Amino acid sequence: MRTTTALAVAIGLAALTACKQNPQQNEASNIEANAENVAENITAKAGNVAENIQANASNEAAAVKNEAENKAAAVKNSAENKAAAVKNSAGNATSNKY
Repeated sequence: MRTTTALAVAIGLAALTACKQNPQQNEASNIEANAENVAENITAKAGNVAENIQANASNEAAAVKNEAENKAAAVKNSAENKAAAVKNSAGNATSNKY
């Protein structure tokens, strides 16, 4: 309740202060408020761009990693197949001697 009362008093004082301002002071206050809004929007957009860059970089890194893993698996499979072929031909040569 105290917080609500304090907030109501602060809002009332701000309203009274605004009423006592001359037109130049009101215009200056509006300029400052607009500048703050623009600055907040720029900061928010920059944050969004940075997050998008990070997400894209992460996706690209994952794609490169997957491609490398696929190539490594292909090389490994090829080597295993060649090794199996050599073993089979050696086994066939041995069994053909008898």
